[in-house]
Amino acid sequence: MKVYVPRDAAAKALGADAVAAAFKASGVEVVRNGTRGMIWLEPLVEVERDGARIGYGNVTPATVAGILDGSAESLGNVEDIPFFARQNRLTFQRCGLTDPLSLIDYEAHGGLAGLRRAVAMSAEQIVEEVTTSGLRGRGGAGFPTGIKWNTVRQADGPQKYIVCNADEGDSGTFADRMIMEGDPFCLIEGMAIAGLGVGATKGYIYLRSEYPDAIEVMNAAIEIARENNVLGDVLQSGQHFDIEVRVGAGAYVCGEETSLLNSLEGKRGVVRAKPPLPALEGFLGRPTVVNNVISLATVPVIFEKGAAHYASFGLGRSKGTMPIQIAGNVKYGGLFETAFGMPLGDLVNDIAGGSASGRPVKAVQVGGPLGAYFAPEKFDTPFGYEEFDGEGGLIGHAGIVVFDDSADMLGMARFAMEFCAVESCGKCTPCRIGARRGVETIDRIGQGDASAIPLLVDLCETMKDGSLCALGGFTPYPVMSALEQFPEEFAVTREAAE
Repeated sequence: MKVYVPRDAAAKALGADAVAAAFKASGVEVVRNGTRGMIWLEPLVEVERDGARIGYGNVTPATVAGILDGSAESLGNVEDIPFFARQNRLTFQRCGLTDPLSLIDYEAHGGLAGLRRAVAMSAEQIVEEVTTSGLRGRGGAGFPTGIKWNTVRQADGPQKYIVCNADEGDSGTFADRMIMEGDPFCLIEGMAIAGLGVGATKGYIYLRSEYPDAIEVMNAAIEIARENNVLGDVLQSGQHFDIEVRVGAGAYVCGEETSLLNSLEGKRGVVRAKPPLPALEGFLGRPTVVNNVISLATVPVIFEKGAAHYASFGLGRSKGTMPIQIAGNVKYGGLFETAFGMPLGDLVNDIAGGSASGRPVKAVQVGGPLGAYFAPEKFDTPFGYEEFDGEGGLIGHAGIVVFDDSADMLGMARFAMEFCAVESCGKCTPCRIGARRGVETIDRIGQGDASAIPLLVDLCETMKDGSLCALGGFTPYPVMSALEQFPEEFAVTREAAE
């Protein structure tokens, strides 16, 4: 009998290590896999029986004996669980299925097929394949990945770099961590293909110190990849590429690419003015591709199955799939990978099951702590870059955080401003000073000063237009969306003042 117990950080936080120890003490073979992403069921144990993976949710050491003797109630085949069965798993096709540190397991489930295809292609053909797929940056703005790669490919420079932005700092996001802990070779393969495509021989993964499990797994996977010629002399093709993990101190602003590059160089993590773009003068002043974890981890499936196959999923210019991270006050929290285009309301009410409290959903924040709030009136918005932009929001890293009708939206607006004030790198005045004045202005509104409302609007416009990076520029999104969609919570104080 083979038993799978996740080594993912979320599962470990819920007792997975003790569960694994109990199974090992019983003499069965235990594989520490990644998570399937159904966090409300963790630790989710899978037992291999008759060619199927039978699941058991919320397992504790006390329930291990019942699983082994067949008396415990199962969830059935894990891949038939509705939350999982409705997904379009491309990027996360192996996550939770395989042993993260078994290269043999990785190859048996399609791994390295994309890299083998890429080593036989020219750099121009590799970049064209990514361009044709329609892949856009999964870390924030949704910039076309192929355009960025082609800029670096054509740039002059004695050395070029691939930098993976693994500084996953947005609240309600965990996809980067999941893929690094559950399918690290996928990221390594994607970075190697990127290196071949733009002529880079060195890659860096910038990982935050708060992710010790991801750091451990990535370092181990890199060593295994070197030993098996996935890195170094890539698949013995004569083309060289290697990767190194660098650990950051956890400053939120280092999720912005130029701040990340400064930190990677050993400097203070502050935003750089653009131009020059990192694609031309990035790490150490050399042409650099800076991509998010999910962007790079998606590259192997594009080369394995073809650009046309990947582009067949999605909506409009939003091609492919998006790993949506569902968090907050929800019944079924976790990662749900689906093709772009699903209405927000379907994700919240159907897939996530509505609020965990059972109260009506009041708002959903999409795109991290600086993303806009969407009230139920906007729940028909399809999940796509342009569609969300048209409603005054952004997809960002695709984290959605759900609030029920007890949420204080004035308080949430204040939190966004306070968050920016604390996390600002101090480089530009609108962010450094504007966020602090914003907190004070919201406090005035909360104390009944209606005259502060237009001041808050003006301040948000100044931050949006004058900040150098996303931190200050996006802070107005949650504040203005709260004010526009929940005016009654701001109007109460206006009436009190009158």
